[in-house]
Amino acid sequence: MSEVARVTEITARSETSFEDAIQTGIERATQTLRNVKGAWVKEQKVEIEDGGIAAYQVAMLITFVLDPVEAS
Repeated sequence: MSEVARVTEITARSETSFEDAIQTGIERATQTLRNVKGAWVKEQKVEIEDGGIAAYQVAMLITFVLDPVEAS
């Protein structure tokens, strides 16, 4: 059976860690998208306040398989 996938970009933020930001993004993506198959972390950045890290942010590409189209 053939499959067609789509990729969408999301960003997620955490005050704890990059790993937590990734987990938060994946959890949210799977609530909205069906058939999520993978994620690629494209970018990581930190927000700085008063000389320290205030938050971690990731940009991710989420891959999900589209539902099959019924033959007419």
